[in-house]
Amino acid sequence: MAIAFAVLLVVHGLIHLLGGAKAFGWADLPHLTRPIAPAAGALWFVSAGLFLATAASLFLWPRGWWLIGAVAVVVSMAVILPAWSDAKFGALANALVLVGAAFGFLSQGPFSLRAEYERDVQTRVSAPASATPIADADIAHLPAPVQRYLRVVGVVGQPRVHNVRVRMHGRIRGDPTARWMPLSAEQYNVVNPAARMFYLTASMFGIPVQGYHRYVNASASMRVKAAALVPVATAAGREMTQGETVTLFNDMCLMAPATLIHQAIEWDAIDSRTARARFTNAGHTIHAELSFNEAGELTNFISHDRYAVSSDGTMRSLRWSTPVAAYRQYGPFRLVSRGEGRWQEPDGEYTYIELTFDDVQYNVAPR
Repeated sequence: MAIAFAVLLVVHGLIHLLGGAKAFGWADLPHLTRPIAPAAGALWFVSAGLFLATAASLFLWPRGWWLIGAVAVVVSMAVILPAWSDAKFGALANALVLVGAAFGFLSQGPFSLRAEYERDVQTRVSAPASATPIADADIAHLPAPVQRYLRVVGVVGQPRVHNVRVRMHGRIRGDPTARWMPLSAEQYNVVNPAARMFYLTASMFGIPVQGYHRYVNASASMRVKAAALVPVATAAGREMTQGETVTLFNDMCLMAPATLIHQAIEWDAIDSRTARARFTNAGHTIHAELSFNEAGELTNFISHDRYAVSSDGTMRSLRWSTPVAAYRQYGPFRLVSRGEGRWQEPDGEYTYIELTFDDVQYNVAPR
């Protein structure tokens, strides 16, 4: 959709060049019947440049392109109105651009979910001054399958992880009968004090959707909007915070296994391929069971402490699992690259999200 909108901007901008050419006598344009003064012709050129700049800013300055687009529409209307009989159809294109600029303001502007996410990232994330390497002694207290997992992914000898940034894509749905929605997402996790900021964009019946899952100061919330304006889902409170504590620990296991030496985790060995964990953050304690394969790789994460949000906004405690696969290298670590999120309903289990991790970075400064 962004490419199509950019094409509209470019074509609309190039058409404005005709007004300037007419004003300075550079071309014979009989379909432009009204005379255009040189000063007005200069404004036609300015308007053309603004529309072309808006098209470029869609990709180079996604947070502020809408401002350039709004100015372009104002200048364009200032030259179209005196030449209405010749240029009235340009007003229709301007209306489309104005609608796009309004969406840009709502989705990327200072009051958007995106802006809130970026403010949280700037406040919570900072690159550590130093990161002491993890030694064999740091993992000696862990159950055998967890120790083996940390060695397989390459934790020993690497710096301790203070934060992690992940980019991913996939698809999501609300229930077993709902249509899948393609999504892309970005998140930052911070170890101490614990925080998780997860921002997603998706598409529902061709309508853009934005969502922000926020776990900051031991309080979690979720907000999802369609077309950056209409609330689709909202959740907060004790159940949401407990559920996001499960998600935070799941992130640690999958995306930042070096953090599994954290003192907030208590471990119980079950057998050579299974371990249980109790993770506590700010008074919320959750439980999880981790399963590993013969190669020592983590293959599944199961918890009964997470809540699903129903269509009416109520929260239900359900078994939640994240089977994972396809390990590959991300910097110094060999991590899972694909995974699913599954709910266990009374009538059976279903997958509600599928994700592929595109990029994982550690101990980063916010962008």
